[in-house]
Amino acid sequence: MMRCLGMVDSGELVTVVGLNGGFGLCRKLADMGLTPGVSLKVVHSQGRGPIVVDVRGSRIALGFGVAQKVMVDGRG
Repeated sequence: MMRCLGMVDSGELVTVVGLNGGFGLCRKLADMGLTPGVSLKVVHSQGRGPIVVDVRGSRIALGFGVAQKVMVDGRG
């Protein structure tokens, strides 16, 4: 089921399927390792606050607005 990263609960494993942002945002996310096809684990997600994800062994904090632009599939 495809949804935005901002709607994923803590502890879930998901796979990035797309990015809904401009060139600059997509480049910034790619530089952080968030590219289509990469699996990640949501470490912390509570409401509208920052979302912490584990990507390839690195923890990254994303603001809620940015997380809304990262589309994921819940099959991790």
